[in-house]
Amino acid sequence: MSRAASPSSSPVVIATRESRLALWQAEHVRDRLGAELGLPADLLGMTTRGDQILDRSLSKVGGKGLFVKELETALESGQARLAVHSLKDVPMDLPPGFVLAAILEREDPRDAFVSNQYADLAALPQGACVGTSSLRRVVQIKALRPDLRIEPLRGNLDTRLRKLDEGQYDAIVLAAAGLKRLGLAARIRSVFSESQMIPAAGQGALGLEIRADDAELAAALARLNHEPTWLATHAERAVSRALGGSCSVPLAAHATVAPDGTLHLAVALGHGQDPLQPMLRAELTGPVPDTAAAEALGRDAAERLRAAGADAYLAAPAP
Repeated sequence: MSRAASPSSSPVVIATRESRLALWQAEHVRDRLGAELGLPADLLGMTTRGDQILDRSLSKVGGKGLFVKELETALESGQARLAVHSLKDVPMDLPPGFVLAAILEREDPRDAFVSNQYADLAALPQGACVGTSSLRRVVQIKALRPDLRIEPLRGNLDTRLRKLDEGQYDAIVLAAAGLKRLGLAARIRSVFSESQMIPAAGQGALGLEIRADDAELAAALARLNHEPTWLATHAERAVSRALGGSCSVPLAAHATVAPDGTLHLAVALGHGQDPLQPMLRAELTGPVPDTAAAEALGRDAAERLRAAGADAYLAAPAP
């Protein structure tokens, strides 16, 4: 990789997917670069394979990394210096030469119940159709309502809402953060508490990825980092990393950091082949003075899941 230019010498080019939500996220980062760091920035819109393949589940075509590879290629070639990601889409292990320079303060991490007819999951009639392509959501919905019919739902946020409005589903489940960021909070009929449906690792947070050799930009972006979100999401991602987590594994992990620096981590693992199998769960609490401590707590949570039988669940192929 070539030596990076000084961040102040020219606008910072931000690589982003071209969905409305991804563009909102990139514009938000661009505006913060200017307002808080005095760095001008431009956007480079890109279409990823994850955006192009809509007829198959991500677990069958390469996983969530399909949403970031093209952006990383732009970083490596020098077309861009910064990529903005929904952190839940970022693989647990970045390719050599790339780092997460900052994680912004998390928006609402919960899952949202969206329906034009029903107030919440409990109000759905027997056998109603719910749309989601997230295995994590499937197993947790089935744990709450085993009678419901779960059908795949792909596409960007606007596409998913359109499919609901066309009557293809009785309800759909989406990340509350995306709806709120796009001014669509009114579409949310109810939100699932973290105890009802544990979010995905990193859900609601934005990750800023750069080349590992871009030390000057890394130093600048560190000023945007939100330490409690950084520690919480590193604990969550450590659980997934320890269990080989991907979108083909129905794993949930959500952490919060209290003002005194104590982190609480809740995790759950479903069966990839049989969503009606009982979910394996664990909760841990401990002090996290730094990233290493947060990741260690995440690894401890993964070991508790293994002790509860996670290996057998992980060995089951995704449907």
